[in-house]
Amino acid sequence: MSLCRLDRSISSATIPPPACILRPLEAPLRYLFGPGPSNVPPRILAAQGRPIIGHMHPEMFEIMNDIKRGIQYIFQTDNNMTIAMSGSGHAAMECAVFNTVEPGESVLVAINGIWGERVAEIAERMGANVHRMVKTPGGYFSNKEIEQVEKHKPVLFFLTHGESSAGLCHPVDGIGDICRKHNCLFLVDTVASLGAAPIFMDKQNIDILYTGSQKALNAPPGTAPISFNDRACHKMFNRKTKPVSYLFDMTHLSNYWGCDGQPARVYHHTGPVSGFFALRESLAVIAEKGLEESWKKHKEVASYLYRGLEDLGLKLFIPERDLRLPSVTTIAIPDGYNWKELLAYIMKHHQMEMTGGLGPSIGMVMRIGLMGYNCEKVNADMALHALADALKNCKKSKA
Repeated sequence: MSLCRLDRSISSATIPPPACILRPLEAPLRYLFGPGPSNVPPRILAAQGRPIIGHMHPEMFEIMNDIKRGIQYIFQTDNNMTIAMSGSGHAAMECAVFNTVEPGESVLVAINGIWGERVAEIAERMGANVHRMVKTPGGYFSNKEIEQVEKHKPVLFFLTHGESSAGLCHPVDGIGDICRKHNCLFLVDTVASLGAAPIFMDKQNIDILYTGSQKALNAPPGTAPISFNDRACHKMFNRKTKPVSYLFDMTHLSNYWGCDGQPARVYHHTGPVSGFFALRESLAVIAEKGLEESWKKHKEVASYLYRGLEDLGLKLFIPERDLRLPSVTTIAIPDGYNWKELLAYIMKHHQMEMTGGLGPSIGMVMRIGLMGYNCEKVNADMALHALADALKNCKKSKA
């Protein structure tokens, strides 16, 4: 009798299916000329659409091995401890901090945009003693300034190579040497720059490097390559406490990715199989063309865009050409215009995404991203045409 009552109690759904879910999926075709994600080429979309296989199948492990080798190439590293996180660039950001820093340890963060702010907050949340070096958006740190790392005795120093909120590509040469001199790990964020600007993990003595899949790598969002050198691994695997995150614990992830020398890979979590298909194909595209060609093309298209923006009377936010991020160009908001109205006009009339600032650069800049598949002069022309149209048709204040 009690079983019958139980069957009746669970046999009827009281909440009806939502009408919106019963409608066919609709997603507009947009030109993604913002700071990311970028449009994805058909070849990589097709790779993501391949039939699913099990995340622990030997064929999947072989694909993961290919991804590891592809990441070693784009990072220019021989590091064995090289994987792709199941998640966005933030997953790699947290993985790096959680695994190499213990509560109470000192961390130094260079902040000249939103990404340094994020790392500082992540480190504080897990109990680190965080010190900040701060510049206004667009500012950069000299190696002499970074020498103050000695004062704080940090176990980790963080720097953003491609600060997409300001459009800055930060110089890296010599910083790894400074960190080694002071027994500090050097962590670098290349989410917005990898594939668009040169970076050499081993030659530049970078201890931990990470990026995201959705910008110059041509792939959809959802995977995040990361690599640890031997110095980072020694710190990471000789901890007194366990990392605060189980999902991001490299003692487990290193086995899942076949980096720990163990004969068998043990289940840890279900990786994004389709996302790994897409990432592998995106790495293949870059390998076929060559890293140098990718860097060259991003620089050429960015320079072409700069000339067009200046012809429109717009001011580039980063005055020094060599410090501009090739993948994301920032322009100062033109006098007399409401930047939100300009961007809304471009989206409405051109189906094109450009964005304003992010974090501390909000209200300071508008951002145009031409990266990966979108890195073409024809797209620069489209972006310039849309901007010119917006400047002509949006109201300008008298002030």
